[in-house]
Amino acid sequence: MDVRSAQPGDFAAITDLLDQLGRSRVPHDDYQAAKQVFFDQLSDPLSEHLTATDRDGRVVGFCSLHFRMRLNHTTPQAWIADLFVSNAVRGRGTARVLLGEAERRARERGCWELTLEAGPERSEANLLYSAFGMTDAGRVFRKAL
Repeated sequence: MDVRSAQPGDFAAITDLLDQLGRSRVPHDDYQAAKQVFFDQLSDPLSEHLTATDRDGRVVGFCSLHFRMRLNHTTPQAWIADLFVSNAVRGRGTARVLLGEAERRARERGCWELTLEAGPERSEANLLYSAFGMTDAGRVFRKAL
């Protein structure tokens, strides 16, 4: 397995991984707009998208890392918006490797914290995050608009 920065041609593979995770599929009418968001984020200095690839170069994991300023710190917070791995390689350390690379890049930028959100139903993922040294820091509240 290799970890690299995402490339424009990775969009379809990444959206396929989202589908495996159970996220809603990008609607056909919105596909080009969603793809443009991905392209824009690839060149945004406040985000880094990481992919894990297998020996054949197929994308089997993805980590969307964003850097944001908070009012109570003078250095950025690193926030993982998405982290997911193909069902075919789950349990083989791919997510841990992606987390490690995200942490390395966050430290390189002088971030004060690495954070992510995970639902309680993702018990295996939550165990991984705890084993990685992350702590459960609360809940996420949502309101659909």
